[in-house]
Amino acid sequence: MQKKFKIEVDCANCAAKIETAIKALPGVKNASVSFMAQKLLLEADDDKFDAVLKDAVKTAKKVEPDFEIEL
Repeated sequence: MQKKFKIEVDCANCAAKIETAIKALPGVKNASVSFMAQKLLLEADDDKFDAVLKDAVKTAKKVEPDFEIEL
């Protein structure tokens, strides 16, 4: 399953760090964080998607405490 989410990230460098951290998570097939579009594209298995999304948000907030996501 692949889904897009509207996010708020403060800089391109932060977006790149968040993308790298999310891609390293178990269960993530692919991830893309766009600073310009303020979007997160997350791809994971259907049956594990909610758990992977929760981990991705948690990881993003560790990298950038001001990270926001609209679920």
